[in-house]
Amino acid sequence: MTIKVDNEYNNYFIGDKEVRDLLTREGERNLEGLPNHNIDLKNLEKRIEANKFVNDAEVFRGLDGNIHVKVKQNRPIARIIRPDQDVYIDVEGHTLPLSDRYTARVIPVTKSALIKSLDNGFFQDSTGEDYLSLLKFIENDQFWKAQIAQMHIDGKGKVSFLPQVGEHTIEFGKPTEVEAKFRKLMIFYKEVLPVMGWDKYKRVNVEYEDQIICE
Repeated sequence: MTIKVDNEYNNYFIGDKEVRDLLTREGERNLEGLPNHNIDLKNLEKRIEANKFVNDAEVFRGLDGNIHVKVKQNRPIARIIRPDQDVYIDVEGHTLPLSDRYTARVIPVTKSALIKSLDNGFFQDSTGEDYLSLLKFIENDQFWKAQIAQMHIDGKGKVSFLPQVGEHTIEFGKPTEVEAKFRKLMIFYKEVLPVMGWDKYKRVNVEYEDQIICE
């Protein structure tokens, strides 16, 4: 049997051993040496896909007669900070549990007590989709992924960020006009901070059209 786990985004939630354990039910069911007609490939795929960290699995028999397994992992884009148990959110807005095996380097998200739980439903309704799009934008942008240390959603649904470098809070407003707001923020980082100093301002607001407010 050959197992290939896709680590396209440098995620290591599940490896060869974990996949093999899923296939053999922790070693209880030995697949090696079984006649081909006794192996239900679709059932094996479903068994692997039942794992929260698996996005897709393909199990097939090669020309050599061996079983080949391809696994595509889920991609977390944020860590939701909760009083009971933190969870990840993947690119589709589904929650994923934390893993003992691997910790994803993704943006932590906190919320006001006035905002309902940031679970599956939140990111998949018409309101939450904008927040998911914002998180995906950050995850896919090398600069902002490195610079933003934390995201917070206040009671009015407005977003603010804490940066990795600098003492300021970034007031982003509602998760709309995302690219335009980050363009303004980039002007602040490239043209204002180098001149005025990284500790000059306590807040920078890019919420309103055609202006940057620095205080």
